[in-house]
Amino acid sequence: MTATPGHIARDGRGNGQIDLCQTGAHGLPFSVDRLAELAVDALGWTGSVLPAMRLLGRRIVPVAELVPDAHAERVCLGSEPVLDRTEIATWVWPEMADRVPPAAARVSGVLAPARHWRTALTAAVPFARFTSAALVVPRRVSDRDGFVSSCLMRARQFGVAVLSVDEDGIRTELEGRSFEDSASTQQTAVSRWVNEVVYDQLLATEAPAPSWG
Repeated sequence: MTATPGHIARDGRGNGQIDLCQTGAHGLPFSVDRLAELAVDALGWTGSVLPAMRLLGRRIVPVAELVPDAHAERVCLGSEPVLDRTEIATWVWPEMADRVPPAAARVSGVLAPARHWRTALTAAVPFARFTSAALVVPRRVSDRDGFVSSCLMRARQFGVAVLSVDEDGIRTELEGRSFEDSASTQQTAVSRWVNEVVYDQLLATEAPAPSWG
């Protein structure tokens, strides 16, 4: 199974589609793929840079890795990634605690590259509740008067890292909150659905094709 730009997986409710975005610079000096590589190195995140996608209505680039034991268990049980948000919403019910598949992906972080800091921050904030998040903006934006009192002040409130980039490379403007192990944070219906989407993409982009029973 190979991920290609434009692939869409529906969430089972007819909205909130998972749309893999075309790679593009969006006003930034590098492609999104190259930009993500630079950002991950600067942030020290581990895992694979997945294709840019529109998730929860925001355009982001996830960085994640498989959880080997959980992945092996799901392969043995024939438990494929589940993308239906209605079904996943029941997984956080107390009575379902021992009846749902384990989270088989660890999301190291979410990148939100954009030419405007407000667009990037809007994209990053929903994910900052359960994983590390960072926005990436052009250097010409970060060098403007008022950037500290506007963008950095708001980003600090949400624990979101801020990076700026130009042709010479990437620079950290603000360090964000670090999640040592996002799997240890309290799971919600949203975070668990995002984890399943990321798991699906990890399998599509890097893992050998599993045998689902």
